[in-house]
Amino acid sequence: MQKLKTFEKWDYLAKLRGKKDKQIQTNQEFWTWFAEHEKAFHHVIKSRGDIEHDFFNPISDKLNALRPGYLFLAGMLTDDTAELVLTVDGVVKNIAFVENLVNDAPAIKGWKFTALKPALDIQNVEIRMDDFSFGKNNLSFYANTNSNYPDIIDLKVVHADYDPNIKDQIDTGVFIFLDNYLGELNTVTSIDALQVIPKEQATEELIPIEKLKDYLIWREKEFIEKYEGTRYDTSEDSYRALEATLEDGKPLIAVVNNALLNWDRKASHPWILCIEINYRGNESGMPDTNTYNLLNEMEDELMLELKDEDGYLNIGRQTADHVKEIYFACKDFRQPSIVTTQFQERYKGKLDIDYHIYKDKYWKSMDHFNPEC
Repeated sequence: MQKLKTFEKWDYLAKLRGKKDKQIQTNQEFWTWFAEHEKAFHHVIKSRGDIEHDFFNPISDKLNALRPGYLFLAGMLTDDTAELVLTVDGVVKNIAFVENLVNDAPAIKGWKFTALKPALDIQNVEIRMDDFSFGKNNLSFYANTNSNYPDIIDLKVVHADYDPNIKDQIDTGVFIFLDNYLGELNTVTSIDALQVIPKEQATEELIPIEKLKDYLIWREKEFIEKYEGTRYDTSEDSYRALEATLEDGKPLIAVVNNALLNWDRKASHPWILCIEINYRGNESGMPDTNTYNLLNEMEDELMLELKDEDGYLNIGRQTADHVKEIYFACKDFRQPSIVTTQFQERYKGKLDIDYHIYKDKYWKSMDHFNPEC
């Protein structure tokens, strides 16, 4: 019987390695491919076979073809059920896509599919790296407060055995611990700033790390109550043109919404979307007429997709040295990720579009546009 099982295992895997699948382009195509090979994958994980060669490598190839930036974990959840956890390693602009991928997953007996690393009970979380451990017995925290920025969640985490000679290793261990304790999504969305420090640098009373979840829930509840229903009145818009010169003498031109930059409810739209468009221009770095018209067309279409009434506020734009940047302040990060990715495809071959989404509750990254800061 054991020989039969071994034969079946390698028969599945030989077919997988020998078959030339078409390029994966959609979630449905990925899951169709996965379903064709799920028995081989399940067997490799359960039997602890050559997981890297026979599971990780083929899955990685297909996921990378679907969207670069997907990562994954896998293991046996029970004796009969394997779990595949799809993760993005904290990259915000990929979260919506990995969630959609898992939502599109079919029901396959013996499998559980999970989007993003889930939160675990503190009793089940202890990370070990070399001679160091990270868990409830040696981690504590406190929140650093700033009256000028009351909504910022700035955490100081203390490791009882902190060693400055291996700071990077300690930092990495703490971040991995938080990812598993809080869950990947909560770690990304709930914490604005975090620093790992030795106990002697602490300036506030230390709080056991197991109370961190409750603290973050309380802060989130306060935040929602404070900003729920907040909307910016676009009738107050006041645009200002800015001109500057780069170090190499090339011009920089920007147009920003001055009224919006001085809004006193910035934290209600805590996510900044920065879209970068590389274009071919003239020697000064400015776009030629055709490119200028194409850029305006693209931005006009973008404004129809990311509307202020839906929680997406156009801060302004900057053009210099063959790059145009467009800035939005957003209530959430999922829809901007999806829309901007669609525009990358729509203008493929015409404009080189890239984008970043990051949390910045007080829009400090936009201060260089605001003379009042």
